[in-house]
Amino acid sequence: MPPRILVSPADMRVASDGWRRDGRRISFVPTMGYLHAGHVALLDEARRHGDIAVLSIFVNPTQFGPKEDLARYPRDLDGDLAKAAGAGIDYAFVPTAEAMYPAGYQTYVDVRALSSGLCGASRPGHFTGVATVVAKLFGLVQPHVAFFGRKDFQQLRVIERMTADLHLGVEVVGCPIVREPDGLAMSSRNAYLSPDDRAQAPALQAALRLAADAHRDGERSVEALLARATQHLATTPFQLDYLELRRHDDLTLFAVTVDGPAVLALAAFIGPPTRRTRLIDNLELG
Repeated sequence: MPPRILVSPADMRVASDGWRRDGRRISFVPTMGYLHAGHVALLDEARRHGDIAVLSIFVNPTQFGPKEDLARYPRDLDGDLAKAAGAGIDYAFVPTAEAMYPAGYQTYVDVRALSSGLCGASRPGHFTGVATVVAKLFGLVQPHVAFFGRKDFQQLRVIERMTADLHLGVEVVGCPIVREPDGLAMSSRNAYLSPDDRAQAPALQAALRLAADAHRDGERSVEALLARATQHLATTPFQLDYLELRRHDDLTLFAVTVDGPAVLALAAFIGPPTRRTRLIDNLELG
């Protein structure tokens, strides 16, 4: 059975008020659509953990920079709704940008330290847009629990911090990265890749794995671990945006040695300037 579609923020809030009043547990997966198997894994978790399972599909304009891919971001509403139906999702919230950001809108959420560095350095304002839209969606859907993929690890930490700081009362759950058989992390932006670029894409995971293997074998030097990955990527067409080792909990940088749980995160570009694609990936260490 296909999910019921709600378009108006007011209708979404009326529905969630009713579910709360009836004692229903609401689970939620916020997305920008163009769903893949990674999203479906989140939907499956939502179905298992809520009486009412809600998906949002909204390409959020405030998290895109002026030269980024808002206009060409892939969209497939019919396909998304079919996948949601297959996962047993009850409701799909599909608002318009005009409804979410009406004329005169001027309120934004800024999670300061966690938004700096990594993708925050490359995409100024991105995480302000992410935190703002998730806060708005949490206010409308009023979920008890919400599910996010760990591929966007910095995003997960930003949302966890925002949710705690604003006392939103939502349990934020990070779910494992879902990968293609060759190791490429699933992403809606993978649709941008040419066949040649797609053939090169598993190099990102391979580079991270080389560093992770060295860490497993006892290497703790930040310089040495990063060198394992960068040397591999130097043999590929990828252009690194960043490759960093950060502390797992607060994403601060390690000074010289990795002395605790870590995340090894990267972003890299591939393809000619006319269709350059930016991919991200990470591995959690320790």
